[in-house]
Amino acid sequence: MKKLISATLAATLALSLAACGSTASTTETTSSEAASTESTAASSEAAESTSDLAGTTLKVAASPTPHAEILNVAKEILAEQGIDLEVVEFSDYVQPNLVTENGEVDANYFQHTPYLDSFNEENGTHLVSVGAVHYEPFGIYPGKSSDLANIADGATIAVPNDTTNEARALQLLAAQGLITVRDGAGLTATVNDITENPHNVKIEEIEAAQLPRTVQDVDFAVINGNYAIEAGFSVGKDALATEDASSEAAQTYANVLVVKEGNESDPAIQALYAALTSDKVKDYINSTYDGAVVPIF
Repeated sequence: MKKLISATLAATLALSLAACGSTASTTETTSSEAASTESTAASSEAAESTSDLAGTTLKVAASPTPHAEILNVAKEILAEQGIDLEVVEFSDYVQPNLVTENGEVDANYFQHTPYLDSFNEENGTHLVSVGAVHYEPFGIYPGKSSDLANIADGATIAVPNDTTNEARALQLLAAQGLITVRDGAGLTATVNDITENPHNVKIEEIEAAQLPRTVQDVDFAVINGNYAIEAGFSVGKDALATEDASSEAAQTYANVLVVKEGNESDPAIQALYAALTSDKVKDYINSTYDGAVVPIF
């Protein structure tokens, strides 16, 4: 009888262990299947997201240099995602905003935010920045003199005569310790905001585009990045000092990607901005423009 009971218990225990083993195996299989299902779903979702953009065409208005050139690098990145980027070049600063506003193009890339804000106010347009890409630094260039550290008393420094650019020039001179500008003057500073002038420098106000032509007539000239490039100056080799990327001017006057309000979150636009702020574009800018164009991302 005891042997019978023992046999029965053994059989029961064996069945019980077998049942537990079966349950564990089933659980593992179910978990594995669930993980596989989730992975497949995630892959499908990613594929769907990519396929949503595949076949998309984006038209972007831009000035020829450096904006269109930079966009053509981004074009290669977007092509890998199935997005076709068409770059439409303009030589003026009005049409790119107008064609973005009326929908002829999807975006533009040529301007900084202060210009954009002013354009919206004056023209009743509804354009917004997607994000900053680069800035074109002001530089101090040598004329009759070439040593900022030992600047002569009474040296003449030429600066742009328009309000916005003059303020940037004065702030760059202040950053080099050549003058002191009134606190709070910021990017509205004029010569009247100079509070200290230890070297008695004479500030000569000249039309911005003329500065490269008159630099040899003064000791130093503070020149816009685009005019310096056009005049054949090397920002990296010729400029004695340039605006720092963290400066107020660089942050304020960074060139931005612009769209009509409401389109800034469009997936294709976001893909374009991601391409413009990629390492590939950064490397291109740094290796091509010799400091005249500086990535700000």
